Amino acid sequence: MLVRGKQTLTTLSGIVLGTAAFIIISGVLLGFRGYLVDQLINADCHVRISPRQEIIQPDSMDDLFPGENVFWLSPPSGKRGSTHLNKASLWYERLDRDKEVQAYSPQVSGRVFLFSGSNQETGKIIGIIPSRQIQVTPLADYITEGSVESLSAGNRIILGDGLAKFLGLGLNKTVWISSGYQDKTPFRIAGIFRSGNKALDDSIAYGLLSEVQLLTAQSGMVTDIAVRLKDVNLSLQKAEEWRNMGDEKVLSWQEANTSFFAIFKLQDAIRYSMTAAILTVAGFGIYNILNVIINQKKREIAILRSIGYRPNEVLMIFLLQGLILGLSGGIIGLLIGFLVCIRIETLPFTNPLFSAKATTMVVSFAPAIYLQAFAQSMVATLIASWIPARSAGKLSPIEIIRGE
Repeated sequence: MLVRGKQTLTTLSGIVLGTAAFIIISGVLLGFRGYLVDQLINADCHVRISPRQEIIQPDSMDDLFPGENVFWLSPPSGKRGSTHLNKASLWYERLDRDKEVQAYSPQVSGRVFLFSGSNQETGKIIGIIPSRQIQVTPLADYITEGSVESLSAGNRIILGDGLAKFLGLGLNKTVWISSGYQDKTPFRIAGIFRSGNKALDDSIAYGLLSEVQLLTAQSGMVTDIAVRLKDVNLSLQKAEEWRNMGDEKVLSWQEANTSFFAIFKLQDAIRYSMTAAILTVAGFGIYNILNVIINQKKREIAILRSIGYRPNEVLMIFLLQGLILGLSGGIIGLLIGFLVCIRIETLPFTNPLFSAKATTMVVSFAPAIYLQAFAQSMVATLIASWIPARSAGKLSPIEIIRGE
């Protein structure tokens, strides 16, 4: 291999590049994935229980109006189902008995109009019980001014910082709110929160459960129950279990964010495909080098065979040369990938999905990434080396002499 130094160096570079690229790409993607999942888990409840609503199809009324002679002038359409939980108290009992539940918080929500002078904004108001809500979501940690507990004073509201800016209001100022069912009601701003999720910060307001029920004409009603589990990994399992207990819509945090997980799968496909392409090119380089060496060393192979070397022993000689390339390239690639990841971790980064303050890049240094990278380089090398090495082992002294 040293005789063909330039080609050997090129092939070695390919293995190094493939290994390092896999580590760097995986480190960045998996690091960001872990950060994003952490944001999703901590920003909201683990499981949400809400009313089930279904789209009405033309055949949805077949049970009520059966028969081939029934014809609709205007087919049934729209949606059916309740806008609130009809068995909220039953769910409270179930959740109180469930040992896997850490806390739960009943909520009522509705669309509202917010007014401040000539400024008008639309948003969503969520009625909560402060002492319960802070056990389910990190709302208290998001408060930048005021406090969650001050909602209990009555006619108080907490606004997202984006919504407060749109209205030109600050702490202890008054905002007028209407749900469209009654006249505008004044609320004093008891707090301002910033979750980091711009979509929420620009449109969400929190109020006391009983007051929001009156404001949205949903007296005594609950539209959601937010649940936090002791073990977040049980979210899917508990959601499925509770789904079978009634007609309500029960979603785990994973099911509520399926679009993100689809992106994660696409990312995995891209990083594995990219690495496979680079290592395949490097593998062809190893294959070509060994083929050339075998053709140049046929006389030596004949001598080895004539003095008693078996085919498997000849195979191992050439296979070892390929594995030396793979081992060297893999180790160098691991080191380069690790050093580049350390450098990337110091770069400034602002998450486009969350408007939180800028931080540094999040990179994963999971041992599994490095084991996979090294294993892939060795497997690619082994496959590329095996074919020419096997053909060398099959050569017999007589065939070599005839060929000469």
